[in-house]
Amino acid sequence: MTEATRLRSRHMVNNVMLGLTGLFTIIIAGALLFILGYLFINGARNLDFAFFTQLPKPTGETGGGMANAIVGSAKILGMATAIGVPIGFLGGVYLAEYGNKSFAFAVRYLTDLLNGVPSIVIGIFAFTLVVLKAKHFSAFAGGMALGLMMIPISVRSTEEFLRAVPNGLREGALALGTPKWRALATVVIPAAKDGIITGIMLNLARVAGETAPLLFTSLNNRFWSPGINQPTSTLPVMIYTYALSPYDDWHRQAWAAGFVLLMLILTINVSARMILSRSRYSGGR
Repeated sequence: MTEATRLRSRHMVNNVMLGLTGLFTIIIAGALLFILGYLFINGARNLDFAFFTQLPKPTGETGGGMANAIVGSAKILGMATAIGVPIGFLGGVYLAEYGNKSFAFAVRYLTDLLNGVPSIVIGIFAFTLVVLKAKHFSAFAGGMALGLMMIPISVRSTEEFLRAVPNGLREGALALGTPKWRALATVVIPAAKDGIITGIMLNLARVAGETAPLLFTSLNNRFWSPGINQPTSTLPVMIYTYALSPYDDWHRQAWAAGFVLLMLILTINVSARMILSRSRYSGGR
């Protein structure tokens, strides 16, 4: 085979592979745009002011909204963040700055295993640990379930962003006689703060749409749920309940709730990407 023939063969293979990668990229992007467009068409048109301000109507009546589910989702996500983020953050700091090689490896391995546990298993665990002991469903149980799901991602993202901080910053702070804990608190962590915040936001977006754990923990409620010790309505559970119902009006509201939930997750993701891009552009300052 001559050199010219080999060159033509390489060009042909390159063009074929380039065409295939472009084709599959278009397919993936097209599928995503189709899902977004379909949800936008069916969800946005069914949104109204009552959806955000009113409680669900009794079964058989049309109208109403999901104000209680919106508030319930915010409440449970807030508790999940308060439970999962501090534990994950401190765990990530330990792995990045203090953990010895063998113990850190074991913790990372277990963290990755926990991250792979199906969400329904987390829900059953929270049901056994909280709901059965309290003898009732509650927003706290839902927040705990989602908080457990947030821990492994918080650990790994915090560790990775702390490891990305140049060692020169650590060494400079320590050379001035600063204790290690103070160097971490005043130099290393602030240098990685944008990345850590991005990881937290993406983590929150990941659990915001979870349904299975909430079916075992917070369950549902068609009324307001004051406090954290009562069954609480959330958008994912309301979408699940309304989508399986035989009522057309409930189907309409399920599409609207799906659109609101998608916009929430999309907003969190875009904001996180913007924060990370700003951090990279500014050199982490």
